[in-house]
Amino acid sequence: MRLAFSKYEGTANDFLVVDQAALGDRELSKSDVVALCDRHRGVGGDGVLVVGWDGERASMRVINADGSVPEMCGNGLRCVVAHLVRTGRIEGSTLLVDTDAGPHACRVEQVGDSLEVEVFMRVPSLAPTDLPVLADDALRDAAFDVDGRVLHVTAVSMGNPHLVTFDEVGESRRTLGPRIERDSRFPEGVNVGFAHLVDGAIALDVFERGAGWTEACGTGACAAAVAAVETGRIARGASVEVTLPGGTLHIVVGAPDEPVRMRGPARFVFDGSVTLEPARISA
Repeated sequence: MRLAFSKYEGTANDFLVVDQAALGDRELSKSDVVALCDRHRGVGGDGVLVVGWDGERASMRVINADGSVPEMCGNGLRCVVAHLVRTGRIEGSTLLVDTDAGPHACRVEQVGDSLEVEVFMRVPSLAPTDLPVLADDALRDAAFDVDGRVLHVTAVSMGNPHLVTFDEVGESRRTLGPRIERDSRFPEGVNVGFAHLVDGAIALDVFERGAGWTEACGTGACAAAVAAVETGRIARGASVEVTLPGGTLHIVVGAPDEPVRMRGPARFVFDGSVTLEPARISA
């Protein structure tokens, strides 16, 4: 079948956005997504975002480049909102989008030629059962042994699991990221953030579960800001710049029972279509 898609990027986190209606009765398989996201033999992307629209309400399903399905993607959600705006399916500046991590309220603002999207993310949680992580108590700057190396880490759920360290690890993060992502203490895997403070802002590199090193991670930026607030590095309620390789996001961590607010750009790149291999039917 011939599949229409639109390419978007948010702080250099790039996605193929596909309308559910364009798929018809077909579900994208793992092999479909891996082929589409291949940067040498396919279109190339960090993942595929499948957008549902019933005329009143939107939904987003995220599929990583390796075919795995995470609960949520903050940068992806901004791209979905940009797609809904560009295709004329929403009026006004606010909307609600359903995700596998629950509904998320969004607000759109045109800034010059760019579209800025503010997302009201999940209320963060440090409870071990919410990540999940095999620990008796919340990990808050807690000692975490990785093959004999002790890191100080904070574990945060943003609807998906994150582990953040502010330790200076240098280039060893290249091996620590993939090692920690698969750590048995995280039965569903974990996104790993390596953060440090620079003049009140957070510089962040993320090894993303199912995607590897990424130019940007919206939920990871939120988790890093939550970790900074929970460990006293940043004041609660302040707007914090989180700088990733692909750009800067603005994060506000409010009261413990309030959603984290994330604001950043989303940009349309191009429309296209691609031929999918015939669906394989197993006996």
